[in-house]
Amino acid sequence: MVSCAKNIYLVGLMGAGKTTVGRQLAKRMGRRFIDTDHEIEARTGVRVGVIFELEGEAGFRQRESKLLAELAHEPDLVLATGGGAILKPENRALMKDAGLVVYINVAPNVLFERVRHDRGRPLLQVPDPLAKLQELFAVRDPLYREAAHVVVDAAPGTVAQLLAKIETEIKTRCEP
Repeated sequence: MVSCAKNIYLVGLMGAGKTTVGRQLAKRMGRRFIDTDHEIEARTGVRVGVIFELEGEAGFRQRESKLLAELAHEPDLVLATGGGAILKPENRALMKDAGLVVYINVAPNVLFERVRHDRGRPLLQVPDPLAKLQELFAVRDPLYREAAHVVVDAAPGTVAQLLAKIETEIKTRCEP
C-alpha cells in the first residue's frame, strides 16, 4: 500500500492524456490539479517552446525540477508532469516518495496521431517526429516504469475508461 494522502503524479510521454485525465481525476477526488508545464508558463509568462529556445532543454528541466520539489510539500494535488520530468533521478525519487506515481502508457504511433499537428511540442519540431517519439519512448519508458507505483495502458479506450482504470488502481493501492 502507498500513502496517497499527499499527491498523485501522472507521468508519461507527451500526448498520453495526463492533463485531460488529471483535470477530471482531481475534480472527482476534490483535489487541486496542476499541469507542471502550464504552471511554468504561468510563472514565467512565456510558452514552454520559448523557454526551450532561450534556455535549452536543460534550463527548462531545471525549472521543472524546482517546481516539483516545491509542489511535493503541498498536500492533495493531482499533478500532470512534463514528459521529461522523469529523466532526473531526483525527480523520480521525489515523486515516488511524495505520493502515488501513475504511468499512462501509450504507444509512440498512437501518440504521433494525437500530437502530429501540435506546434507547441518543442521536442517534435524535427524532420521525423514519429522517430523522435519512438526514441523518447525507448529512453523514458524504463524510467517511467521505475518510478511508477501503477502502470496503466491508455490505448485503446476513451478518456472515461482511462479515468476508471486509474481510479480503480488508486482505490486498490492507496491506504485510506
